[in-house]
Formats: sequence, structure tokens, C-alpha cells
Amino acid sequence: MKIVKITVLDTSLREDLVKKYGNPDLKPCGVLKKGDVFFATNTCPQGLCDCAWRTMNQYVFALSSGVKKFYGDDWTNREGIAVVTCNDGFRPVTFLLEATDEEAGPFYNDNKDKQL
Repeated sequence: MKIVKITVLDTSLREDLVKKYGNPDLKPCGVLKKGDVFFATNTCPQGLCDCAWRTMNQYVFALSSGVKKFYGDDWTNREGIAVVTCNDGFRPVTFLLEATDEEAGPFYNDNKDKQL
């Protein structure tokens, strides 16, 4: 399995939806910030929000297993990536998932600190 790099591209606040349906004190995600990087194969890396992981884990696993494209050839501009957003409708966080060339190996631990 290949190691997948997970990068936070954006954190935002849907002020229109918060105004209509949410708690007026809501702020953008307080767990993650733009530029945060994680590495994974098939388990949630330490420090990544579990809710975000549940929305991306199938893409991480697919990329780690060698999938090159999702949804035909018109979703991304290159192979081996996916762009996904967590499921918080008020405070979505957008992630770039990138398959790396590095093999995880039999004793790879998704929760250890890793720098590629």
C-alpha cells in the first residue's frame, strides 16, 4: 500500500447557513487549520478529526491501493489525487489527498509522526 498525504486546503464558515440554521457563535473549524498535513493508509492519523476521516477514508484507502482516478477522467486534473470536504455543513474543511510513491510496508503506523 502507498502512503497518502492529506493536506488541509481550506477551512471556511458558511455564514449564510449559520445565520439561517446555526448557533450564531459558530466559528470555522477549531481542530484543523490550512496547511496541516497528515499521512495515512487505512487508519485515521493522530490529530485528524474523526468526522473528517469518516468522509475521506474510502478515498485514502483507494489511493493507497493504487486507484488513479475517481468518477471517470473529468473530476481531477491529474492521477492519484482527490479533493474532499468533511461533512460539517456549517464549517467545512477541504482536503487534498495525494498518493505518494512511498510504500507503507508491513509495520507502517499511520499514527506516527511522518515527514515526506
